Amino acid sequence: MPTHLTEEFISQRLREALQAAGPSSDGFSEVDLNDETRLKCAAVLVPLLWQDDEWHLLFTRRTEAVESHKGQVSFPGGACDDGEKTPEETALREAEEEIGINPNDVKVLGRLANLITITYYRVTPVVGVIKWPAVFRVGEHEVARVFTIPLAWLADPLNRWQFERPDLKRALIAYHPYDGELLWGATARMTVDFLKVLGY
Repeated sequence: MPTHLTEEFISQRLREALQAAGPSSDGFSEVDLNDETRLKCAAVLVPLLWQDDEWHLLFTRRTEAVESHKGQVSFPGGACDDGEKTPEETALREAEEEIGINPNDVKVLGRLANLITITYYRVTPVVGVIKWPAVFRVGEHEVARVFTIPLAWLADPLNRWQFERPDLKRALIAYHPYDGELLWGATARMTVDFLKVLGY
């Protein structure tokens, strides 16, 4: 496990991992945005924060009123709007809309490789450090709760399961409950992908 997870180290590891993954794993293209026969583009913010002398990741739990993924734990994010050219634009806009994070209060460190969801979205995770402590302005229609989980807890393989699914190309990941919240599916996959980039 890395012992010095500085912002510079994290940013460097993200760049190296993205270069190794190849250009098709980075961001979205005009074709993705405009051709309905292709994957729908989306982006999420993977919010890092420093609390109690260690890194945490911030998550939200969606309400039961949203159209999809009701009640699930997720990162702030969603589908890209017309005119948005980068995943950073989408991720920061969605984070502001959902939990009131000012884009100016986010230090973007880089991106993870795109993740294709079973709902045909190509999701680009954008990793950024947010100011902490923070006051959130929660979009009550979309977000039921905002909470954090220590990176060290997430990195412990004893805290998660991995299930092989014949109908999926990748294993299904689910974490043990943390503070009453269940992290699984695409958000858990992005979390583990991030941990692997960091060397966990």
